[in-house]
Amino acid sequence: MSALLSQIFPILYGVCFLVLLWQAFRVMGQGFQAASRPTPAPSLDPSTPDRNGPGDRTGRLTIHPELLDAEGQLTREDLLTVRFGSDQDPSAPPGDPA
Repeated sequence: MSALLSQIFPILYGVCFLVLLWQAFRVMGQGFQAASRPTPAPSLDPSTPDRNGPGDRTGRLTIHPELLDAEGQLTREDLLTVRFGSDQDPSAPPGDPA
C-alpha cells in the first residue's frame, strides 16, 4: 500500500500543480484583456442605462439616503464631519461653500 501511494502521490501533485497553473494563467489573461479594453466615460445621469451590464455601478454617482431630506432632495444642513490628527487640510468654516 505504501509503495502504491508513493507512486501515485507525485502524479496527483503534478496534475494539481498543472491545473492550478492553468487557472492562474487563465485569470491573468482575463485581467490583461480587461485592462486593454477602453473604458467608457461614466455617466452621472441615473436614467442612463449601464453600458457594462446589469449591476455594474462603476463610475456611477451614489447618494447616501442620509443626505436626503423629507422631499428626497440633497440636504442643505451643516453636516457633522470627523477629522483625524494626520489631516493636513485646513478646516473650512461652516458657511464656506468650498
